[in-house]
Amino acid sequence: MSKLDAGTTLKRLRNRYRLVVMNDDTYEEVVTFKLSRLSVYVMLSTVFVLLVGLTVALIVFTPLKYYIPGYDDLKIGREYRQLKYKVDEMEKKMTDLEQYNAGLKKALASDKTVVLDTTQLNVPKPEISKD
Repeated sequence: MSKLDAGTTLKRLRNRYRLVVMNDDTYEEVVTFKLSRLSVYVMLSTVFVLLVGLTVALIVFTPLKYYIPGYDDLKIGREYRQLKYKVDEMEKKMTDLEQYNAGLKKALASDKTVVLDTTQLNVPKPEISKD
């Protein structure tokens, strides 16, 4: 393979070409363009940058940004976290209530009599020091 010289590559980019649009019925030239590879590259790059810029502007400055996963307003995120905490708290209360109800049903359904611990505890009274 032969190496491409920077000068020959630049010359190839600047070579002029003619693009002719003709009427198929009359063979009349409708439009003629004089182009080079460099001008086509610059034109396509400009169109690409403009399309990307318009797409970004459309997303940033319109409500479409709310459809992007992970994007949320600070207020919405805060409300979401608060609601999540409340739901977690309610779930814990529900499990506690279910355990209480299960224990109550178990106690009511058993046939044996419940023996209550009625022993009295002697708790010493705290001494109050007089200083």
